[in-house]
Amino acid sequence: MAEDQDQFFLLPPSLMEWLPEDDLAFFVMDAVEEMDLSGFYAGYRADGWGGAARHPKTMVALLLYAYCTGVVSSRKIERACYVDVAFRVVCANLPPDHTTIARFRARHEQALKSLFTASLRLCARAGMTSVGLVALDGTKMAAPASLARNRSKDSLDRAVEELFAAAEAADAAEDAQHGVDRGDEPPAVLRGRADRRRRFKAAKQKLDAELEAQLKAHEDHLAARAAAEAERGSKLRGRKPKAPQERARHKPKKVNTTDPESGVMSTANGFVQGYNAQAAANEEQVVLSAEVTDEHNDCTQLHPMITATHASLGAAGIAERPEKLLADAGYASEENFAALGEQDPDCYIATRNMKKNPAPRTGRRGPLKKDATLLERMDRKVSTKNGNAIYRHRQRIIEPVFGQIKGARGIRRFSRRGKAAADAEWKLICGTHNLLKLYRRVLTDPTLAPYSRIGAAAAA
Repeated sequence: MAEDQDQFFLLPPSLMEWLPEDDLAFFVMDAVEEMDLSGFYAGYRADGWGGAARHPKTMVALLLYAYCTGVVSSRKIERACYVDVAFRVVCANLPPDHTTIARFRARHEQALKSLFTASLRLCARAGMTSVGLVALDGTKMAAPASLARNRSKDSLDRAVEELFAAAEAADAAEDAQHGVDRGDEPPAVLRGRADRRRRFKAAKQKLDAELEAQLKAHEDHLAARAAAEAERGSKLRGRKPKAPQERARHKPKKVNTTDPESGVMSTANGFVQGYNAQAAANEEQVVLSAEVTDEHNDCTQLHPMITATHASLGAAGIAERPEKLLADAGYASEENFAALGEQDPDCYIATRNMKKNPAPRTGRRGPLKKDATLLERMDRKVSTKNGNAIYRHRQRIIEPVFGQIKGARGIRRFSRRGKAAADAEWKLICGTHNLLKLYRRVLTDPTLAPYSRIGAAAAA
């Protein structure tokens, strides 16, 4: 006899019986109980005024579980709360609207960053935050913006003029038709024009600032050249430098009108409009710091990421600091190596692509010349048998982190526009990565997390 799908529950069901005790959903909810959520509560009134809101603890648990499973779209999260048993358990069988989820994520942008620190604290309690060996790298994450929306300054100026002209024409037509009455909504092509004007204005300001910086650099170069000529009493050889826009190979800079803060990033699969997401991880593949930049090149991120790692460890109450830091050739430069101090970790940074160019710059043996550059000294350091053995740990530490985020969970782009929003979401992504690492560790040794249901079941 076939099962009766119309059979009613004979007794009221318990959500706790829908999933096994060691399920990820229960682990996330128990982890949230250990987190400081004061940053989320601060945004709500306590005087009884206003409409009822979903409890921040439930919304935080829902977001964390969703990101752990690779579901980041607010609409997909809402749908999962209806059709996925684990999501129904997390939201207490009261599915929130996708607008509520999106607004919660936008409203608590700064508070969401604290979840990354909270994940580090939990990992520290399980002994998973060793900092003897740390690897640093960056990955390109797409923004919710199209490459086709990149425009030059001239194109943007024309677009702004057309936008205002269209708005004025629409206003004049409505005034002629409706007089002082309100009338109907404007045409669909003009809806949201206030936000469009804001984005176009931000894009134009960015291009103007970059052009001004280029012109100032050109003027400073001309002034330095003139001073050198005055000191020598004769003109310098070579042609007088041209202004940036007068050069033969000059390409006008472009900026994206959908997300002006994002940039064009080169990846192994082509170009994407997005951000450069930086992360530093330890030997347990726990992310110790996570930052977002709009700069395509990793070179300028070495020292900011060292500082960010110290800050995130301090915020999590971890007193130790990284002893050795591993990074690929993207972080190598004379300036970076010269700025390394005694308080910084002992760096092992490749100065070349070691697969395509296996031969060291100055040979593996023999004394270095006295005037050897810092790049040559670092190359020799990484090329030695001991140095190469240490550097090879980089690949198994940091590369799997990006693979698990982008490949296993399928999170390859940010959901919100703007660098601040992308930074908050990247910290949320890396925080859930840490929770997954802790969850898998607890499954093998439940005593590591006695606050979780898994540990309680093992103790019983």
